[in-house]
Amino acid sequence: MVEVKMEVFQLTITVNASGHLVLDIPTQLSPGLVNIVLVLSSSVASKVQNQNYDFSDLSGRLNWRGDAAAIKRALRDEW
Repeated sequence: MVEVKMEVFQLTITVNASGHLVLDIPTQLSPGLVNIVLVLSSSVASKVQNQNYDFSDLSGRLNWRGDAAAIKRALRDEW
């Protein structure tokens, strides 16, 4: 049986001027190959995320005339 050791890190680090992300993370893992999962997200909120989208062009209004409960009962009684 293989023993799996895992460490989880959450860091806030700076991307340098050339666009490179340099990681130097000390671990207690044994020397050798490791699997790494890297998820990058900006820590600065973008202007697009702060804008609220106006859904008014996608919505409408139904003008209902009549007794909705009576119509519902009639439809249910058809079964």
